[in-house]
Amino acid sequence: MKVEFVVYILHSKKFNKYYTGFTSNLIERFKSHNYLSKKGSTIKYRPWMVVYVEFYYSKPEAMKREKYLKSGKGRESLKSTLASEGSYPPQA
Repeated sequence: MKVEFVVYILHSKKFNKYYTGFTSNLIERFKSHNYLSKKGSTIKYRPWMVVYVEFYYSKPEAMKREKYLKSGKGRESLKSTLASEGSYPPQA
């Protein structure tokens, strides 16, 4: 079975902001967040770096995970995961 969806976490070091999203094409979505988009919540916090990814076989799975990671409990879980990988707290 082919992995088709990615849940991703972006970090803006300049503004110390995180963004959680999902996509079927991470490279194009990353370009959109950093260069192509003219509107949206991520343009004012550029540049972004990808700091975490998870892969899923279906869109509903990815959407469910993204929704969880955006919840209070999910954000705390994510902080623990990023801390264990050395990605949180952000380094100045």
